[in-house]
Order: sequence, then C-alpha cells, then structure tokens
Amino acid sequence: MTTGSEMGQGLRSALDDDLLARIHARARDYDEENRFFAEDLDELRTAGHLRGPVPREFGGGGLTLHEVNRAQRELAYWAPSTGLATTMHLYWVGNAASLHRGGDRSQEWLLREVAAGKVIAAGHGEPGNDVAIADSRTVAVPVPGGYRITGRKIFTSLAPAWDYLGVHARDDSDPDRPRIVHAFLTRDAGVQTEQTWDTLGVRATASHDTVLTDVFVPAERVIDVHDLGADPAPAVAGIFTWVLPLLGNVYYGIARRAVDVALATARKRTALSLGDGPVAGKPFVQYHAAEAELLLEGILGQLDNLTTELTAGVDHGARTLTKLFAAKENATRGARAATDLALEIAGAGSISRGGELERLYRDVRAGSFHPPNPDTVRDVVGRTALGLFP
Repeated sequence: MTTGSEMGQGLRSALDDDLLARIHARARDYDEENRFFAEDLDELRTAGHLRGPVPREFGGGGLTLHEVNRAQRELAYWAPSTGLATTMHLYWVGNAASLHRGGDRSQEWLLREVAAGKVIAAGHGEPGNDVAIADSRTVAVPVPGGYRITGRKIFTSLAPAWDYLGVHARDDSDPDRPRIVHAFLTRDAGVQTEQTWDTLGVRATASHDTVLTDVFVPAERVIDVHDLGADPAPAVAGIFTWVLPLLGNVYYGIARRAVDVALATARKRTALSLGDGPVAGKPFVQYHAAEAELLLEGILGQLDNLTTELTAGVDHGARTLTKLFAAKENATRGARAATDLALEIAGAGSISRGGELERLYRDVRAGSFHPPNPDTVRDVVGRTALGLFP
C-alpha cells in the first residue's frame, strides 16, 4: 500500500509531512463551509511550492515536469481541492519554465513574478464553448498598445487569489481572418468575480465566474495570436504537456487516498458472520480491494511513464496528443471507478456526511469535466488512430 509520505520520497519538493498534515486537517472544513483554501495557499506560497518549477536562477525550486506531477499527486492525496486549484497555477509556470530551458525568454517576466509570490490562474472556460481554446466567445478588440477584452469566463479556480489570469479571446476585427488572442491580464478595471461556485465536489477551489468588461491587456502580456483553426504557438500549446498529466495525477491522488482509507476501515470494521472478525476477511471485500489496486497500478504506471519520458525529452510525434489525452482520460475515469470500489470496501458508513470517503467520492466526480472531456478525447484519439486527424 502506498501512503502519502511514500509518494513524496525523493522529491526536491517543498511539501513536508508537517505542512501536509496541516493542509489535510483543514480540508474538511473548507468543504463543509464552501470556503477557499486561503490558509493552504499562504503556507504553500511561503514554503516555495508555488514556485517549484521556476528555474533556480530566478529563485525557484527547479523541479522537473515529473517532479511537479509527483508533488501534486501527493498534495491532492491529502487535500483534493488544494491540489486541483494549485495545478491551474503550476501548469502555466511549468510551461514558462520549459520555454525558458529551450531558449525562449518570452515568459521570463512570468517566472520572475511567480518567484516574487504572484499567483497565476486559467481563464479558458466559457459558457457554451465546447471546443476549449480552439475558439472563444470572449471578444478581443485591437487598440493602440494591446487589446480590449470582454466576456465571461467560468470555472476560474483560484478566483479569490490570482494576480494574473491567462485568457483567450477572439479578434474579429478582420471578418475574413478571425484570430485567437492569448494573453495574461491583471485585476484592473473591468474585472469582476461573481460568486457562483457552490458545487458537488472540489468546493474549496472557489472556481467562480470572472466577468471581463473592456479590460485592457498591454501588448507585452500577449503571448500568442494565431488564425482561427491554426495551432497555437508553444507558449500556449506547451501547457497541454503540463496540465493533462497534472490533472491525471491529481485524480489519481484522490483515488489513492480513498482506497487507502477504505482498506484501513476494512481492517477495523467487524462482521458478525466472521465471528466479529474484520470484514477484510470477506472474499468479496478482498476482490474489491484487488480490483481497486489493479486500477490504481495501471493509472500510476501510465502517468509515471509519460512524465518520465516528457521530462527526458522523448518525442512521440503524431502520438503525443493521444498519449496526453489517454493519460488524463484513463486516470480520471479509473480514479472514479477505484473510488467507487473504495466505498464498497468500507461499507455503508462511507456515505455519512462529514466523513472523508464521502467527500473524496464527491471530489473525484469532477475529473471528467476538465477539458478535454470524454467525448472530445474519443473524437481526437479515434480520428488520429484512423489517420483522419490532421
């Protein structure tokens, strides 16, 4: 059985056992009160976790993609919302660090800002937009020195705390050549947070709506502009290499915790049919435990293999997107199945409100809603396999 501390062994990470214990102790109250994980964020910032991927020359931890993934897996094991929301910050930071290592200095400013304590969030979700960053309902109007951006962003994790929001919007100033604009904006005039987040799970992420009204973004904060239908530049496309394995590891961490809690419960809970012995002695409980472990081992192997290869610079060519999509989809789907099994192992008491398993069961449900959703995954992977995807 893997424990949280064992998952973190060998990491050059800011996550020590005392910090994780404090974070874990707050997770229940955050969920019960639908409250943002402000104390966790402050401690993680102070400890240096938020600047983990930042190169050491800028004051960061210099963590690799593989190391950041393992750290987030451990954080999510103890506090799912905290692990998920900080992932939205770390995937931007990780991509900026990758660009820098490759000789692209265009996001050095972002690395310096994160090293100074700034928080980055993602503003890509939009009502009715089912194609993610391939198009946008948010409007970008070119003006002298930059753009004016207007629209509504949903699922803005870290809504109470972000300093920079990475957004995309559509520029239709030339009707014959619509373009997609990617940029970072700050909390200037025209930015409003609407308190909309009251959900089944991952409640502490505070992923409220962000309303943008004629928000000015200077040209130096624009990271890519490309024609509608064209591929974005590495400054944007590179985030997929970070965010998809990170999401997979977050939901693996949630499921691993759920199964560990269930196994501990099965060793303690007794059954009259077993002469008041532990229910772990029941063959069907053992079967469920085996099924859960088999699922988790498959997820873990796929994620670790992928992040190890990506860190080493292995180029999978046309199969890169398939591998990234598969890692996210298999992890989130398998995590749900393993968590369902955890409740079977632990018994009816696991559905009691306020219990950790009940909360983990709710939290793990969110995995399928992160882009790419299951429909998109199967569309892209299927057409790629058949040679129909460009």
